[in-house]
Amino acid sequence: MDSLEELESTAQEVLGRLKSRHLFQSQWDTAAFAIFLIFVGTVLLLLLLACLHCCCHCCCHQSSRSRKETSMGVDNLALDP
Repeated sequence: MDSLEELESTAQEVLGRLKSRHLFQSQWDTAAFAIFLIFVGTVLLLLLLACLHCCCHCCCHQSSRSRKETSMGVDNLALDP
């Protein structure tokens, strides 16, 4: 029950700050929050770019791969009899 009371007091503190419109206690809190938002935005941008690359890359290069009949890698001529 102690963790429930602690969670409730934390929620009340956050709600109180939201009502007073004073979310951060110092400028360091504001800077840390801005850095966190920049980090989250960068991660989301990279995920978006990865998804776009997967979607567009598969569609665009699928037909060109089917035209190519080349094998990947290097042929090892020492294995030929």
